[in-house]
Amino acid sequence: MKVLIVEDERKTADYLAQGLAEQGWTVDVAHDGIDGQHLAVHYDFDVIVLDVMLPGLDGFGILRSLRAVKGTPVIMLTARDGVDDRVRGLREGADDYLVKPFSFMELQARLQALTRRGRTQEQTLLRVGDLSIDLIRRKVVRGSQRIDLTAKEFALLELLARRQGEILSKTAIAELVWDMNFDSNTNVVEVAVKRLRSKVDLPFPVPLLHTIRGMGYVMEERDVAPGQ
Repeated sequence: MKVLIVEDERKTADYLAQGLAEQGWTVDVAHDGIDGQHLAVHYDFDVIVLDVMLPGLDGFGILRSLRAVKGTPVIMLTARDGVDDRVRGLREGADDYLVKPFSFMELQARLQALTRRGRTQEQTLLRVGDLSIDLIRRKVVRGSQRIDLTAKEFALLELLARRQGEILSKTAIAELVWDMNFDSNTNVVEVAVKRLRSKVDLPFPVPLLHTIRGMGYVMEERDVAPGQ
């Protein structure tokens, strides 16, 4: 799941970004209204956390621009506790509202509720062969065996399963899972794939995660496994 945080208080933004990343979210952060508007309008996110008071352009301005082109779920944050601000935010198109200070656990629960609501028409259970991935409960089962994954392993598996049959390069995986530009000197993707394969493939007779030499990785069910 990908979230955009638009928050000018860097301590708050860093705290939220770290907490959500630890829960497996891919996080982008903007510290002013201009950058926030650009990211919100021109890129796709599963949900946006939007502060009201921002330099350059306030949260209401960003919300109006966003609602003119797309319906990404938005939860607004503000230090104000006036009813007028909350009513205005909801009328402008916000989906939810939290007043600072707030509990991180409450924010996380609200984000999860918004993404579930926004994905009512989307697939919430992925299957590749005998492997099933419950995106809501974050539960992975192959055959009858439960597989425990870290947050990043789950994000990597979800990406590969959503794109099953499609070869994904190391660069694409690094950008989509770690939100980083790929550095040819790092083996973070190779290490992550190796760890994931040790859990979802090696204990089972038929591999699902395949290496395409010189190109990347693909997840799919095959009758005959190629050399890996």
